[in-house]
Amino acid sequence: MSKRYQLDSLSLQGLSIAPPQVLGGIRLVPIIREQVSEELRLVKRANPTGTNFVQVSPGLEYYSYLPHALVARWSDDPSEACSFGTKLGSAKNGSRALLEKNSKDLIHGMYHRMRKRTDDKELRFLPLHVAMEGFLSLHFGGPSIAWEEYSRVAKRDGLSPRAECVRSGQRIVGLQDALRLFEIHIKQVGVLLFVGDSLAAAFICPHPEDYQQLHETIITDFFSEQVLYDGLYASKNCYHPEPIRPESVKSLADIRTEVTRVRSQWSEFQFFEASNLLTRPVDVQLVYELGPFRLARFMTDLDPKNANHIGEFIHRADGSLEYLKTYRLSAAQCRRAYLIKNLGEVQWDLQACAQRFGCTKEELIHRMERAGLGYLLHQHVLDAVHKSLRKGKL
Repeated sequence: MSKRYQLDSLSLQGLSIAPPQVLGGIRLVPIIREQVSEELRLVKRANPTGTNFVQVSPGLEYYSYLPHALVARWSDDPSEACSFGTKLGSAKNGSRALLEKNSKDLIHGMYHRMRKRTDDKELRFLPLHVAMEGFLSLHFGGPSIAWEEYSRVAKRDGLSPRAECVRSGQRIVGLQDALRLFEIHIKQVGVLLFVGDSLAAAFICPHPEDYQQLHETIITDFFSEQVLYDGLYASKNCYHPEPIRPESVKSLADIRTEVTRVRSQWSEFQFFEASNLLTRPVDVQLVYELGPFRLARFMTDLDPKNANHIGEFIHRADGSLEYLKTYRLSAAQCRRAYLIKNLGEVQWDLQACAQRFGCTKEELIHRMERAGLGYLLHQHVLDAVHKSLRKGKL
């Protein structure tokens, strides 16, 4: 299923943002769901090996760090989905054998597909990898016309193999301590993760019990190198809440009023800080239909001047968000994807793409090489550009 559509923005309908929890350069912003539904539940399936591959299509495989899978269970009868989350999320007494049996069955068949129907109302998928697969396959086929500038390998194999470098959350300074120290709210279903005052990731679950089970998996997610550097060089957050005004407090009711005011201001501020993700139009690709729910992946507009994100989400027909997981692209990843996207839209015509960017073809070729796409071009084309650079013509 590959239906594409434009979404005005990711809606946080039915969700609210709580005051942040700050430790050094890490800021966790809890996301609260007031009205909890039992129709959709998520549970984790661990991968003992940590790495493996997925067959995307015949002859095309996806290799990556794969710490675990998620299993989504949906039902018209809320008690069925609820019992699924309780029964398989626990390993006590008689449920241990059932948990181990299902884990072995799922691990054995995990890597045949990026997402796989495992029961009538059950879908196993690989979190973040659904989104990364779409990102890596962006115009994957390469030149569709035999332009003379492109190498023989590029014409034959396109962008294959396409690879991107990511880092484990375990390498982000302070993240593990923050996830361990801060309490989880009663109705918390997700978190906005800020590293060095920049939004690094968003994670939302359909149910508070699901989030409690999956809270610590954030440390096993992968992040771009830019997020890693943000954590290395940011020892503290620069933003502090506006204090309660002592002159306004005459009673306990006044204190409650002031606390509500400060929390409301923080909620508005956190939403503004996450506006690069939550208010921008996103390009969405429908991946799977789960009864009344839809699993889809998305990508922001790849504007090099802004932070860009990819991710996947599950939403209802009315647009309400049940599950969300995102990955912030590094500046280098964004530049590569931006060039690939624009080249693909003009059928890989270098001259037409250069006109889009308002530069010469030689300047575009130099830009492609700096972005790591020089392997697509003939060596004599690159040599001609290097010669022009030495003569100061570019």
